[in-house]
Amino acid sequence: MIRFQDVAKTFRRTAVLERVSLDILKGDRIALVGSNGAGKTTLIRCLLGEYVHEGRVWVDGLEPRRARREVLARVGFVPQIPPPLKMPVGELVGFAASVCGSDPARMVAVMAELGLDYDRIRRLPFVKLSGGMKQKTLIGVALGRPSDILIMDEPAANLDPEARHIFFRLLAARKDDGIMLITSHRLDEVAALVNRVVEMDMGRVVLDDRVADTVDMASRMACRVTLVRPDEAFARTIADWGFEGGGTHWRGPVNGPDRLRFFAMLSRYTGLIAGLEMAEGKREGNPCATEKV
Repeated sequence: MIRFQDVAKTFRRTAVLERVSLDILKGDRIALVGSNGAGKTTLIRCLLGEYVHEGRVWVDGLEPRRARREVLARVGFVPQIPPPLKMPVGELVGFAASVCGSDPARMVAVMAELGLDYDRIRRLPFVKLSGGMKQKTLIGVALGRPSDILIMDEPAANLDPEARHIFFRLLAARKDDGIMLITSHRLDEVAALVNRVVEMDMGRVVLDDRVADTVDMASRMACRVTLVRPDEAFARTIADWGFEGGGTHWRGPVNGPDRLRFFAMLSRYTGLIAGLEMAEGKREGNPCATEKV
């Protein structure tokens, strides 16, 4: 169990956390949401033992500031902003594996699942990678190590639709193994991943609620979109989702956890859409049937 008790943090006389108290239990998959500056990342940094703060933090009775090595050995962490590391990717993977006593091959295997060619980038400095490559590398390091606490700060940022689908599937396979804490400033980005929502505002917890846990994180929807007329802006947007077609007819897959984001995108083009067909996709490796909805 993770416990925050009256945790407060001030930077240059500005209160960033205001007496936050929160208990997190095994099996909790929490969306930690709130606007930028709400205190989400600061709370995580306190959990990782990086900040001196008022109040207490425990991870199964251990205080991260005093037992940082023991606590971090249990944590898989994906930061919001990739660190500016100049070391080659291969050295980074080797170092991360040695710190937690893991097999680097497991980290490389996760990267490969996400579509990252490790052999091509292993000698490149991490800082020189594209945003998507950095994110896949960090996810590979976090999910390729033994851990029962996953902490992810905007984890799907910079991932292409196919990598997002695989990422959600990997998380689904681990959803009962421990604790997941996922930060986001948008609930729709992480709604399908979680069973609890904690909202922060101005350094305080303003909402803590359980949510329905019914969306299959590994599912896909087969989708067809018909337009009233061709539109270049729509074509560019829908192509980014991996859809194929042209003119007034487009078709492609939508990952289960991305449904809310997909409908939000379509809402911007309501006047253009003449028809929409979606169908529940079958499991991995099987074709999707189609039907009107």
